[in-house]
This record gives sequence, structure tokens and C-alpha cells, in this order.
Amino acid sequence: MSSSQLLDTRTTHFGDLIRNGKIYRVPTFQRDYSWTIENWEDLWQDIESIYHDSQSSHYMGAIVLQNSPDSNQEFTIIDGQQRLATLSILAIAILDKLQDLINQGQAVEENRERQDILRRTYLSDKDPRSLRYSSKLLLNANDNDFYQSNLINLRKPRNQRRLTTSNKLLWQAFEHFSKCLNGLTSVVRNGEELTMFLTDVVAQRLVFIQINVQDALNAYTVFETLNARGIELSTTDLLKNYLFSLFQGPDDLREAQRQWKRLIDTVTMRKFPEFLRDYLSLSQTGVRKDRLFKTIRRAVTNAEQAFHLLDDLEQYSDLFAALGDSHDELWRETPNGQPYIRELQLFRVKQAYPTLFAAYVKLAPSDFVRVLKLIGVLSFRYLVVSQLNPNALQRIYNEVAIAIMNHEITTPREVFKACRSLYVPDDKFKQDFAILTISTKRQKKLAQYILAKLEEQECGHPIERDSFSIEHILPESASESWRRAFTETQLDDMTDRLGNLTLLEPSLNRELGNQPYDVKRQTYPQSRYRLTQSILAQDWTADSLADRQAHLARQAVEIWQADFR
Repeated sequence: MSSSQLLDTRTTHFGDLIRNGKIYRVPTFQRDYSWTIENWEDLWQDIESIYHDSQSSHYMGAIVLQNSPDSNQEFTIIDGQQRLATLSILAIAILDKLQDLINQGQAVEENRERQDILRRTYLSDKDPRSLRYSSKLLLNANDNDFYQSNLINLRKPRNQRRLTTSNKLLWQAFEHFSKCLNGLTSVVRNGEELTMFLTDVVAQRLVFIQINVQDALNAYTVFETLNARGIELSTTDLLKNYLFSLFQGPDDLREAQRQWKRLIDTVTMRKFPEFLRDYLSLSQTGVRKDRLFKTIRRAVTNAEQAFHLLDDLEQYSDLFAALGDSHDELWRETPNGQPYIRELQLFRVKQAYPTLFAAYVKLAPSDFVRVLKLIGVLSFRYLVVSQLNPNALQRIYNEVAIAIMNHEITTPREVFKACRSLYVPDDKFKQDFAILTISTKRQKKLAQYILAKLEEQECGHPIERDSFSIEHILPESASESWRRAFTETQLDDMTDRLGNLTLLEPSLNRELGNQPYDVKRQTYPQSRYRLTQSILAQDWTADSLADRQAHLARQAVEIWQADFR
């Protein structure tokens, strides 16, 4: 398809876009207004710059519009709603400054006439029946009422705290630009200068590339093209808009909107691309984040398929959220899995989600828990202790997920067999554990987890992981007596070595501080923790630390062991 058939492009500016009776609609399903102070400040700096340099202009990027089949004056905004909404709010703030001049009695008739002309040109027309202004820009379902009732009609909201997040941002944008205008004292004190600021600077020197498309399919082709050119577009918004464009009837669209809202409320906008990739990995290999939309568009081409996709995504959304939260109510059904979910969170294991998706829907609950436990062991050995390249994980867990979905893998033992290359051998694991360093400043919870597991191996029962302090035998702030036993290099290298860490009651930990080892050695037997009671070295040196960590490494081999030998 040639570019002339696909789209119509031109260079334009805000004034040309908004005047001459044109109406712009944000689709009801597009995201809410989301610009914040960082965006407003960037825009204002650009506007200030072109205001002070009369020969300059500022490029605002591409705006993608879909032509209305019923009118050549009405357009659907595919991309650009945040910029158009913000510029219209700036125009409203300028009208408000004209109203201030009118209230002060300055050139009342002239400023009223200016205000009326500017409003009709850039914002709205007045309904002769209600005498209220209606906008040339219509926002989405969540924002339009507030935009029309409050901003267009310059009515301050009664209680800002009760506003939705996006409505609050709309009003805050208005307040922000009002303050910015106050900084241009030569402009806000004179109605003619205010008018020229809007008509000559904002309306004429903010330049867009206007892209007009004829239908929804072309619109999303343009979206992909813009993405390829480095313009940041949300995969989530892009997919949502495409799916909704497939629904013809209002009832289907409303149902899809409700389903989409439930989906996003569960997985969140920020994590949706990650979730979508995990879902697609149940049936496809090598799914790339930058091709998610293209993958869906190729597979989903009608309303029936779109509903099927939404149903499927909703099915997995609860599990996706629960895998990141050990307190999720989903685990009430499988409480034995909660400790392993906490491990996944602690180890930051995301690559295994497709395998866990598949195991959850295809295996028995008890087998799913065994797979959870297995992935925790694999991850601890591979990622935490041996710190191997995580790139291989995505491919293997992807392949295992597909095999489970296709009933080629039906037991946890077969999962282990398929993941065997990720299971670090005992000798290497023991060797790596013997030199493991855990920063208690950055990885305190991980250090607590490892020490608790080692203690539980010694005492034979679970312990509360928040009940103890982490004691550095060689203190983090070493006194002179410690510096005689360790070189500066050893102090840097060994303070956070696992062999230098132990569990201790908080009260004893506070008493010991950075006391010499002779004092600490007398106190350790008073602890209830066997791991600490067993510290018997006469002197604490680099060698005794290494000996203790080698002993802990031998224990670790038995603790973090797969059930399948």
C-alpha cells in the first residue's frame, strides 16, 4: 500500500488544528489525562523560549487523527490527546487572565470582546439555549465532564480532594499555567499582550506533523511506524485501542471496556506488557517486547477473537498478580505455596512466569506447589549464588511452558528434567556459596532468608525471620583492635561475606556493637540461635571466617536441593 493511500501528512500548528469549527474527540476507551508537572514545565520552557525569540518555533511532534466518515470537520485523536488537552488548558488560563483584567476594570469592553473571540476561535462555542460553552475538544469518558463543566466554564471544583486522579491533574495543569503566566508580567497586565501571546506564540509557533488516516487499521499501522522512529507510544494503549476498534456495537464495546478495566486493575498499566509477553509465551517461542502489538494484531482480527483474547488474559491476570504477592488471596487455596512465592519475590524471578502459568492451569495443585519449590531452588542456585547469565532462563522456561500446555510435560519431575541445565551442580554450588557476599545494606532480606534457612537446618524447626538482627562478627565499623587482625583490603572484602554474618537477638546485637572478638565470643553462647552458638574459633581471622563459610556451604548443598535426583 502506498503512503498516499495510507495517510495524509502535513505540517501544521495549534491554531490551524483547533480553529474553523473543527471538533476533536478522544475515544472513550483511551487513557485518562496523565501529564504531570514535569511535562508542564518542559512545555512552558519551550513556549517561553520561542516567546523571547520572535524568529523561532518549537516542534511538538506528530499528531495522528482519524477522519470521521460523517464530517470532514470532525476527527478522532489516535495520538496527541495529552498535548492538545494541555494546550487548550493553557488557552483557558489565558482567558482567565483576561477575566482578571475585566474584574479589575481594565479596558472592560475591549477585553470582553477579546475573550469572546479567543474562546470561539480556540476553545468552544456558547449554546444559545443553556448559555454554556461546549468545547472543540472532547476528552474521554472519565475526563470530559470535568473538562467541560469546570475548565471550559472556568468553575473551580468545590473539593479537589474528591476529584479522580486525572481530573485533579487537569485542574493542576490549569493552576500551573496560571502561575507561569503571572511570571510574564508584561503579558498578564495588558489584554492586547495576552491576546498576542495566545494568537502569535502558542497558536502559530508550536508546530505539529499532522497525520490523517482514513480508518482504524491504518491508524495502528501509523502507530507502529512512529514507534519504529523512536516516538514513545504505550504498547498497552496501542493494544487496547486496536482491540476496541474491532467491536462494532456499543454493547460489545461497553463489555470490552469493563473487561479491560478489570484486567488493568489487576495487573496494572506498568506491568501489562510484561504480563502480555508471559501470556504469549505459553504458545510461542522468542516473544519480544517490541513486537507484542504486532503479534496480537496478526492473530486477532475480529471481535470474536478479541473477546477470546480478553477472556484468556483475564484468566491469567489473577495468577500474574498473585505470583508477585505472597499475601494474595489466591494462595488461601494453596497455602503451602506461600513460602515459595516469597522466594520468587526475594530472588526477583520473572523469567519463570510462563512455566508457572502453564503448571497452574495444567497440573494438580500439589504438583504446582512442587514446581514452585523447584523453581525457587533453581533460581537460588543459578541466580543468587552462582550468579550465572539470566538470558538462558527466558528461553528454557518458555519452552517448558509450551510443553506443559501441549501435555508433553505432565509431572514436576519432567519439569526438572527439562530444566536440568539450570540446576547448578553441587560442587560448583558449594564452591560459589563458600565465597558468597551479601550486602546487608542493599540485600538485607536476602541475608535474613539465607541465615534463617541455615538456622532451621541446625535447629530442625522454622524461625521467625524478622525476630533476629544480623550480626557482623567482623564489624562494619572496625575498631583499631580489629584493624590489627585484618588488612584494609580484607576489611572491604570480608565484612559482608556470608561466613561473617550470623543471627543474634537485637538486644545482644546492640550490646556488642564493634567490640573485640574476645568479648563477642563470650556472648555468642548466650544466644538461642544454634548457628551463633557454634561460633567457637579462638580468634576471628580471614582463615576462620573462610572455614566457617565452607562449613555453611556444605549445609547449603543439602538445604537447596531439588527433590528429583
